[in-house]
Amino acid sequence: MFVEKKKIGEFARAGVLGVRGFEVNTPTFMPDGTRGAVKSLTPEMVKSTGVQVVLANTYHLHLMPGEDTVASLGGIHEFTKQDLPMLTDSGGFQVFSLSHINKITEEGVTFKDPRTGDTVSLSPEKSIQIQIKLGADMIVAFDDVVALDQVGRARTLEAFERTHRWLERSIAEFERLTQDIHEEQRPLLFGVVQGGLDKELRRKSLEIVQSLPVGGIAIGGLSVGETREEMHEMMEFLAPLYDDSPRPRFLLGVGDPVDLRKAIECGIDMLDCVLPTRNARHGSVWTSGDKRLNLKSEIHKLSTNVIDDICDCYACKSGFSRGFLRHQFKVGEPLAGTLASIHNIRHLQRICEEYSLSSSS
Repeated sequence: MFVEKKKIGEFARAGVLGVRGFEVNTPTFMPDGTRGAVKSLTPEMVKSTGVQVVLANTYHLHLMPGEDTVASLGGIHEFTKQDLPMLTDSGGFQVFSLSHINKITEEGVTFKDPRTGDTVSLSPEKSIQIQIKLGADMIVAFDDVVALDQVGRARTLEAFERTHRWLERSIAEFERLTQDIHEEQRPLLFGVVQGGLDKELRRKSLEIVQSLPVGGIAIGGLSVGETREEMHEMMEFLAPLYDDSPRPRFLLGVGDPVDLRKAIECGIDMLDCVLPTRNARHGSVWTSGDKRLNLKSEIHKLSTNVIDDICDCYACKSGFSRGFLRHQFKVGEPLAGTLASIHNIRHLQRICEEYSLSSSS
């Protein structure tokens, strides 16, 4: 159950999401622990950044080690040692990213395992089964994702229609598998809004998803090839169309600070992305004003400054200098990526807290 605490501006809002005994203050950023771990970070390091949810990937965990293995090892919380709420995506985006080796039909998607060459199939029902077996607290319905810079309206319309048919099948399978689970212990199911950059398709998709018995509204199919201006225009278009039902709104795959701020101002409660940790491992960090800093640059060789004076992350509070971090990147020391990842995740979560904390003023 989601409770809106206060409006912040026209569409932004602060709230609390209750799910399976957890409470999540929103808005919040969710780092991606794709294969069960946020790269180079222990669960305690992740928790130190202030984030309140960790995302894991259905597709990757299905391929290795497999949901049966995770379940036999105690479920995703015991397996990963994460004591934060965990959300699994449906695998739809990964299928999209492997479009060169997959085949989409009404039944689902068939593709080759990149590691073994084995044929693997994912359907709406199978995706829900995997996510329930993993033991996630929040799960996402399987959707048909398209690259917005590579397809025409016919393919966008096809994906739009198929996503809704698959959503109905996902809901039916979810209800079948959870019918004997007490409501307070049932995971929360997100339905996904699609429609590309076509505003009428997006409007209709949102209407359909909001009319169905899903616990949350997910906005998919953005940050997949469109320009920033196009993405922001779609966020602004959808902002006044959300209904007042007590459901969280989740924007999939967006994690740049500028885009995160825009999304929150357009009524989004939750966001996830690999960007902060991926950038960090390559020496790119964010500082005040959402400016990007390249820690590998020669200009930092003798710098005693921390990444950001106003940041309260472990790396900055501990006094690790830019000169030290540059050296660690140059010699290939994994600690550099770890500290930079902690900083970048904290930077995004601090933005979320600016909005959530303003609700109590």
